Amino acid sequence: MSRIVVVGAGVMGLAAAYHAAKRGHEVTVLEGAPEAGGMAAHFDLAGLSIERFYHFVCKADRPLFTLLSELGLADTVRWVPTSMGYYFDGALHPWGDPVSLLRFDGLGPVEKIRYGLMMALSAWRREAGRLETVSAREWITAWCGRRVYERMWAPLFRLKFHEYADDISAAWVWSRIKRIGSSRRSMFEEELGHIEGGSETLITALVDAIAQCGGKIRLSMPATRIDIGDGRVRGVEAGGAYLAADAVISTVPTPLVNDLIPGLPAEARARYEAIRNIGVVCAVFRLRTSVTPHFWVNIADPRFEIPGIIEASRLRKVPDTVVYVPYYMPQTHPKFRRPDDFFRAEAFGYLKLLNPSLRDDDLIACHIGRLRYAQPICPPGFAAMLPPVQTSVAGLQIADTCFYYPEDRGISESVRLGGLMAQRVA
Repeated sequence: MSRIVVVGAGVMGLAAAYHAAKRGHEVTVLEGAPEAGGMAAHFDLAGLSIERFYHFVCKADRPLFTLLSELGLADTVRWVPTSMGYYFDGALHPWGDPVSLLRFDGLGPVEKIRYGLMMALSAWRREAGRLETVSAREWITAWCGRRVYERMWAPLFRLKFHEYADDISAAWVWSRIKRIGSSRRSMFEEELGHIEGGSETLITALVDAIAQCGGKIRLSMPATRIDIGDGRVRGVEAGGAYLAADAVISTVPTPLVNDLIPGLPAEARARYEAIRNIGVVCAVFRLRTSVTPHFWVNIADPRFEIPGIIEASRLRKVPDTVVYVPYYMPQTHPKFRRPDDFFRAEAFGYLKLLNPSLRDDDLIACHIGRLRYAQPICPPGFAAMLPPVQTSVAGLQIADTCFYYPEDRGISESVRLGGLMAQRVA
C-alpha cells in the first residue's frame, strides 16, 4: 500500500484521506490551521458553535448522502422549507417562484415570461453544452433582454466579481440555478437541507474515521514544499520535517500551488497561474431579532456594496438569529484591507436598511472572517483552462474548488472529488 500525504484538511482533503485510509493506505493529513474543516470549520459566536461560512444541502447532493450513510450519519440531514427575497429599488420582494415573478413590478410582462422560461428550462437542462463557451451576460441577455440583465443580474455580478463581472461562464451560473431548482417541494416552494449540528458534525466524524483507519492529522503544520524529481512525487516538507510519500494529494487554493511545488513543469505552472481567484470578508452576526423572512436575499440597490445576505437561522434552527454578510472582492481591492470594525459597522448598517426596526441593542455578537482565496473566477471556456487533477508528475494530484466546475463550491462536491482522488491512488 502507498504512503499518502494529503495537504489541506478541508472537506475535500478529509474525504480523500478517509477513503485512502479505508483502503489500507498509510495516510497523513497536513493542515496549517489549528482546526480541521477549512471553510466548513466552526467557531464560537458568543457561546454558539457556527460555521465560518454558510453551507446548505440540496437534494441532488448524492455524494454527501452516501458518505453520511457510511459514517452512520444518514439520519442527521434535516429538510426545511426556505424562501428567497430580492431587495430591489429600496423594497424587499419575495422571489424564486412563479407567483413572486408575476407580482414583481420591476419587470414588464414580456420580460417576466422570458425570465421565467429561462429559469424553468435551466432547471430541466441536463448538460451545460454550449453554455460552456458563452458568458452569463450573453446568455441572460439573449433570453431576457439587455434591460433585465442590467437591472437584475449585473449589480450582483459586479459586487461579487468586480472587474470580472461580464466574463463569467454561463455554465457556472446555469449549474447554480439547476442545483437549487432540483431542491424544491414544488414549483412554488423551495426546500433546502442542513446537517444537524452544522458541518462540524461531518468534520468530527471524518476526523474520527480517519484515526480509526490508522490515519494521522497534523494541525498547525502547514506544508511548505512538495518535493518532486525524476518525474514523480517524493515527499512533503512541513514544520521542519520531511515526510516521504508515494503519493500526494494537494487541496490548497490554486494560487498557492506554484510556490508550494517549485519543481512543476513550466506548462503546468502557466496553467495554474492563469486561474484567477477572489477573496471574501464575511461578517457573521448573532442578533436578537430576524432581519427578513427569507433564508437568502439578493440585493440590487446602489446604497449596498454587497450582493446579498444569508439568514442561516432560517435553515438551521439555533438560538437567536444568525446572519452572514459576505463581501467578495479581489484581495488587491483597497477595501479588503479595512479593519474588522469597519466591516462590522457597515454591514450592520446594511441590515438596518433591510429592517429599519433593527436596533443597536439587538446585536449580540459579530465575527469577521477573511479568506484570501474564496471564489474561483470561471470565464467562458474554463473547463479547457483547468489542468488535469492527476498531474504529469507520477503520484501527484492537485485540486481545489476550481475543479468542481461547472458546479460551485459545496460540501458534496468536496466529498465527490476527494473520493475520486483517493480512488486514483490505487
